[in-house]
Amino acid sequence: MKRILLLTVAAFAIFMGAAQAQSNVFKINILSPVVRTGSVFYERTISEDKSVQLGFFYTGFSVDDTKFSGFGITPEFRKYLSSSEEAPAGFYLAPFLRLQSFKLKVEDSEFTEDNTGGEANLTTFGGGLLIGRQWVFADRFVLDTFLGPSYNAGSAKAKDDSSEENFETGAFSGFGIRTGIALGIKF
Repeated sequence: MKRILLLTVAAFAIFMGAAQAQSNVFKINILSPVVRTGSVFYERTISEDKSVQLGFFYTGFSVDDTKFSGFGITPEFRKYLSSSEEAPAGFYLAPFLRLQSFKLKVEDSEFTEDNTGGEANLTTFGGGLLIGRQWVFADRFVLDTFLGPSYNAGSAKAKDDSSEENFETGAFSGFGIRTGIALGIKF
């Protein structure tokens, strides 16, 4: 899974370097702080109706004795559907891939034999399809709204001093919804 994403990101970077870009957009997802996450995007147009985007998010928070942290990388291709507007403005369809890696650490836990806590690593890989609308105001400011289905599959491993075992990935695997509202700057 990681190799596929690494090859995708490498192809994305090569393609971006080879393309004659019309514009660039840097955006921040304003819904991310609701789930204690920071999410940023870099979009680059590659033709009048197409662009590529690379997203990155990081999350890290604690609840009682549990610490949760991780990151994700999301390469995306956008096909703008409007005949009256040029990319990066208008309605679009955007297939995407996503790699996520999380760490969960519990200080004291009833789930370990000696109640001393535990640690788990979770890695997922998936993708989906977004439909969105992006507006450009004064040829500088950008508002991007998007929504679509996604699917992730992954593996999780719990660790303690004496053993390592797999466990269910729960809400992080399977079908879900990817949504956001991003504000940005076009340059």
